[in-house]
Amino acid sequence: MKTRNHSARGLAAFGLAALPLAVHAQSNTAAPASTSVELNPMVVTAALAPRTADQSLSSVTVIDEAALRRQDPVSITDVLRGQPGVDVSTNGSFGKVSNVYIRGTSNNQSLLLIDGIRLRSASLGGASWHYLDPRMFERAEIVRGPRGSLYGADAVGGVIQLFTPEGKEGDPQPSISVGGGSFETQRYSASLSGAEGGTRYHFAASRFDTEGVPVRRGGDEKSYDNTSGLVRLSHTLDGGAEVGMLALRATGNTEFDAGGFPADTDYVQQVAGVYGELPITDTWLSRLTLSEARDESVNYAYNSNFNTKTDTARWKNTLHLGPHELILGAEHVEDSVEGSDTGFLGSYDVESRHNTAVFAQGLLDFSPVSLQASLRHDDNEAYGEEVTGSLALGYDLNANHTLRANYGTAFKAPTFDDLYYPGFGNPDLEAETSETLELGVRGQFESWFWDAAAYQTDIENLIAGQTLRDNVPTSRIRGIELSAGYNLDTWIVATALTYTNPENRSGIYEGNRLPNRATQSLRVDVDRELGDWSLGASWIAQNQRYSDPDNQERLPGYGIVNLRAGWEFAPMWSARLNVENVLDKQYATAKFFDGDDYINAGRAAFVSVHFGP
Repeated sequence: MKTRNHSARGLAAFGLAALPLAVHAQSNTAAPASTSVELNPMVVTAALAPRTADQSLSSVTVIDEAALRRQDPVSITDVLRGQPGVDVSTNGSFGKVSNVYIRGTSNNQSLLLIDGIRLRSASLGGASWHYLDPRMFERAEIVRGPRGSLYGADAVGGVIQLFTPEGKEGDPQPSISVGGGSFETQRYSASLSGAEGGTRYHFAASRFDTEGVPVRRGGDEKSYDNTSGLVRLSHTLDGGAEVGMLALRATGNTEFDAGGFPADTDYVQQVAGVYGELPITDTWLSRLTLSEARDESVNYAYNSNFNTKTDTARWKNTLHLGPHELILGAEHVEDSVEGSDTGFLGSYDVESRHNTAVFAQGLLDFSPVSLQASLRHDDNEAYGEEVTGSLALGYDLNANHTLRANYGTAFKAPTFDDLYYPGFGNPDLEAETSETLELGVRGQFESWFWDAAAYQTDIENLIAGQTLRDNVPTSRIRGIELSAGYNLDTWIVATALTYTNPENRSGIYEGNRLPNRATQSLRVDVDRELGDWSLGASWIAQNQRYSDPDNQERLPGYGIVNLRAGWEFAPMWSARLNVENVLDKQYATAKFFDGDDYINAGRAAFVSVHFGP
């Protein structure tokens, strides 16, 4: 279901966690699976260049292939829920509308990238996270804090990038997984991956089908199905040049509640792109990427369809200047909603717009001091020009501790709904703008790490309004994040605690908490390897939130416990058992327009058998 929301989505404050971190990456290359965890992972999203977590001068979390395999999640939102600075609200379980909030900003104030390609709804603005199958990805990077100067519009709260697998040298590696469980759920997936003679390939397909659970108390089950396919190819030429392509498509159907009568939505999520990378000199690398992303749906309850497309051409040049790097680039984006129909209100008055941008970033290393500075200029056909920038300063206190300070600006672009939705849009809207200041420190040791950050984000010209959209002075979000990770011998432990104060600063709601945000969040993850066996548990807890700006509709806090076990019973063969919400807690993170709760699934068990590396 793609629910049309013409008021500012409730922004939820964050949950926490540091699931075991691990990744070894160069550019967009991910590491092989491992039961161990690298506590200072390499990230590429934070600075457009490979940097370890402490060198990135950012608040970052990496979820690697090993963590994804241990959790074996049903939805990508299950992976993100409770990560440091990240909260998830859902209109029920299994393919129902989900919103991901980073540091208290809304779903359309943060970016989703898939291998560098932006995926979102050009009409709503945010990503449809609930339609992505986690088995299509092998790594996720979560960068908290503004990145408007690197990625342009909407990177106010942060950026989440999902990486698809890349073929590794050696014989072709097939993989098959079959599973099922509660609510008549069935899961199937298969892949083939390898590399030879400079050519790397990965092909994958998956199928998910469930009868689902009710989304309101006393209601009927709401089903969901998803069929996904992935192709990734690349080839390295003599001399170091590289060409490649990516195609990912998810399609299916989800049922939802439309005021008491049956309703369902057909959907399509798709990204496709080609790239070429050329070493101009020993110190100059140039990369051109051409991509297309689609977010489409047909809502049978309201007789509406929304077909949004984003075409992007992005040119990035990296210059290596001794210990320093300079990144220069340009980007052209075409957004369109051609063929969209809102139902009885009709179609959009304007169906396309374009944005052209140039950007630059310097990564300077004067050990023990490091500096990152970036600047970007966007010129949009619909709402004019915006300039964003950021400055980050790092200082190595000693071999184990790095102090960081960040200042960054960002903006959120008005969506097609904001500007042109029949009867509600306002073509005179200005873009939202923000300023964020962050101070942090990271302790990095051989078998453990800790990280602390405090930040404040001020947002102006928030786009709001139940009827006609308008710009209003809005909010201030303050927060503190504490996280730690431990990896020694057979134990992997991670914990994080977050406090945030998301406050409305204008109008009749001044002083109230912004809707759909918790102020306190805790997550603890514990995993242990026992020879051929592995055991693990996660505890996620959050306090109450309000679903309305006047803070009258209260959603109670909750705590859930998830258990998991794995068994490698033969070479290349393994089995997994996951029990979600083992204490069968009833909880909700969003409400219907009539004040009733959207309820999530109770206790659920899933078992699966895997063949492959």
